[in-house]
Amino acid sequence: MVEGLFEFLHVHSWTEFWWIVIGLGGQLMFTGRFLVQWIASERQRKSVIPLAFWYLSIAGGAVLLAYAIYRKDPVFILGQSMGLFIYLRNLWLIRAEAKGA
Repeated sequence: MVEGLFEFLHVHSWTEFWWIVIGLGGQLMFTGRFLVQWIASERQRKSVIPLAFWYLSIAGGAVLLAYAIYRKDPVFILGQSMGLFIYLRNLWLIRAEAKGA
């Protein structure tokens, strides 16, 4: 049974298996941000990006970056690195705006 699961996931060890689980967890967090944004927008009947969207973006992006580094995927590493910078910058701007208000 384990051999079939490993074959299906294209992994050769428990370490690789757990990295697949970590990667999927990161992807779920990353995808969850869209649900948060959609629900918030529907409630207000306009496009809204709640604070939770940015926190889920950072959490999911960080986990996916760790996964990409483990997999040694330079394209994925670059993409997630840039995304994390943008998410952190948005939180910084939100915080600066709140302090100024």
